[in-house]
Amino acid sequence: MTAAAMILVDAQGKIVGWSPAARDLYGAETPDVLGHAVSEVLRDVRAQGDTQAFGVAEALAPEEARSETRTVRRPDGSLVETVLHIIPVEQEQGRPAWIVMAAAAAPYREWMADQSMLSGLFTQAPVALSVYGPDGRLRWANALVQKVMGWRADAGEWLGQASSVIYPHGTILSPPGYRDMEEVVERVWLTGETVLDVHWRGPIPATSERHRVYSCSYFRLQDDASHPLGICEAAVDITERYEAQSRLALLSRASGIGTRLDIGQTAQELAELVVPDFADSIRIEVSETVLAGEEAPPSASGAPTAPLRLMVEHTKGDPSVARNDPLLGVIGGPSTTEHQRLLALPLLLGGTALGTVTLIRQPPRAPFTEEDRALAEELASRTAVCVDNARRYVREHATALKLQRGLLPHVLPQPSGIELAHRYVPTTGPLGVGGDWYDVIPLSGARVGLVVGDVAGRGVDAAATMGRLRTSVRALAALDLPPDELLTRLDDLVSQARVGIHRTPGDETTDRALGATCLYAVYDPTSRTCAMASAGHLPPVATGRGTGARQAVALDLPIGPPLGIGGLPFESKEFEFAEGTVLALFTDGMVEARHRDVDEGVADLCGALDASTESLEQAADEIVSLRVQGSADDDAALLLVRIHAFPEDSMAFWPIASDPAEVAGARALLRGKLEEWGLDDAAFVSELVVSELVTNAIRYGRPPVSLRLLRAADSTLICEVSDGGHTSPHLRRAGSEDEGGRGLFLVAQFTGMWGTRYSDRGKTIWAEIGSGQEVPLDLFLEP
Repeated sequence: MTAAAMILVDAQGKIVGWSPAARDLYGAETPDVLGHAVSEVLRDVRAQGDTQAFGVAEALAPEEARSETRTVRRPDGSLVETVLHIIPVEQEQGRPAWIVMAAAAAPYREWMADQSMLSGLFTQAPVALSVYGPDGRLRWANALVQKVMGWRADAGEWLGQASSVIYPHGTILSPPGYRDMEEVVERVWLTGETVLDVHWRGPIPATSERHRVYSCSYFRLQDDASHPLGICEAAVDITERYEAQSRLALLSRASGIGTRLDIGQTAQELAELVVPDFADSIRIEVSETVLAGEEAPPSASGAPTAPLRLMVEHTKGDPSVARNDPLLGVIGGPSTTEHQRLLALPLLLGGTALGTVTLIRQPPRAPFTEEDRALAEELASRTAVCVDNARRYVREHATALKLQRGLLPHVLPQPSGIELAHRYVPTTGPLGVGGDWYDVIPLSGARVGLVVGDVAGRGVDAAATMGRLRTSVRALAALDLPPDELLTRLDDLVSQARVGIHRTPGDETTDRALGATCLYAVYDPTSRTCAMASAGHLPPVATGRGTGARQAVALDLPIGPPLGIGGLPFESKEFEFAEGTVLALFTDGMVEARHRDVDEGVADLCGALDASTESLEQAADEIVSLRVQGSADDDAALLLVRIHAFPEDSMAFWPIASDPAEVAGARALLRGKLEEWGLDDAAFVSELVVSELVTNAIRYGRPPVSLRLLRAADSTLICEVSDGGHTSPHLRRAGSEDEGGRGLFLVAQFTGMWGTRYSDRGKTIWAEIGSGQEVPLDLFLEP
């Protein structure tokens, strides 16, 4: 703020003193104002009337003061808005006078706002402010720091202390690289660079049992000449927010447990997940019945009824601490719920208890909160699902293998545009077959659907579920859905069937498809593009897309959640492939083994494809042999696809103007192309179909309208009419008196197959016309 102007006014209201700052503010020289009435010199031009009384002795007692705002016209005609502080003083003989302090209104208000902000920051805002000197020792702290630490303002025992002395038990959580706060202060002092959001955890004050988390920021204080004066620390208590974020992060990492379908491994993964981030000790026990692969009997109380076996007992620091912890002695006893530092939760799956999980916290860590309990229950629920999946892994080898072989396709179709090789290999261990499968589905427009999936678990249930999912995928594929939408609908089916019918009290059937993975791809040979989406499944490998010696690499495909889990959407991604590219779709059992992780397995698969690209059968055998060498303990499915482009001379495409008169032109284009292709015998039926579809697109659809013809290898003609609308056509049988409504009925009678598929750009109605398609003449005869 600039210096304030000072004006002296005597008892008659005349100016007797005019400071240089007043001259600069109002633009008037001292001789021009001395002796003049202050009401004239400082007239408020925005007030009503020509003049305004400034103040007289009878109206203003000497001990009173006031402030006001005036807009004054300067001698040069410009206006200046000023704030006046009018202070009465008493001269000799008791005659009053006034001292007027004046300042420009805008800088004054800005200065007042700055002062208010600083005052609020120091005394009201929940920000702990501390200032450290060049030696890194505390020089000043605001009232909040003193209150939290329990310091007396007049004692001064905290002055001159280093942060390591004031906060001896604190730990820097992030960012990495700092040992303590003194190192942070030293760095800011030396570099002048601001350091923001340093997370510090420790007891506040040092004698407290509960730890708090603070977000601390540091910046260097400098004078007007940029000389460093000290370091300011601004700290905000983020304990609740930090703990909530930690719980969310822990829950996110929990999705990685249970992938090995092994109960012991799952228990170990859970223990490493929660200790020490969530608890200081953990104890996991599982029912002997579950470990034997049998169904655990239901329990009305929610506690396991069969004997338990200890799977993991893990603690932070010395493992003996957990065994000697007095809290463990009350597990299962009547007073368990009285210990806020102990959580004993059952591993529940529906109404069945598979085991127990016990979590313990030691001081100075805070006891478990209700939010912590909810998180622990969610972790126990997820672990129960993983444990139950592992239990299913050991059941019914012989029956499952027979069922699996019967449900897998024995002979795959061979659509134009691709070559195929496929393998299914059961596990080499005693568990036998699982729920892996593959499929190839012919689609409209010479496209083909490629499927590979994996049902969690082993045995008859997994094989039966695989058959159900395979049938569902085929039914959904017939709707010409894009990959992401097909997986979404498949996921909905799994979620809806997650819990079966309650046959008897406590008997609940759970859908075996929960947690299954699936990858669905649609290859279009006319554009050599392949759209695919994954529900928790590994991405395919493609040749000719890498660099260096290895040309086969895994595709960069977004991976969605497994089926039935929900919470995240599925995402399709489209790839364009060169002629002759080989795609490998496989389950994790083909690349993952007990002594080989997924990345190594995928690398081996890529190498086998590079070495055997001439023969798909040879490549399939090589990949399977690598799996055997890895001592795999999971069944596996493999689908190899060599991609070919649709011949350009067998395709035709024309845009059609949205005018009914263009229908005749579309028929003419069709006739010319059929004559060129030697399909004259299909001309009559084709013209009827194209006339009807183009007319409907122009009349009921939206621009743009287009016509595409494809000649398949077996001389089948595929007619496709596209428009920008999404209205679905409906087939109906028109009455004898109806003038319309027979179009799609005739299309259905004249063609071998027809249907509708949708895209972001609109819809396409397609029809397949076989060579020499006969016309059912009875349709034209009167009944």
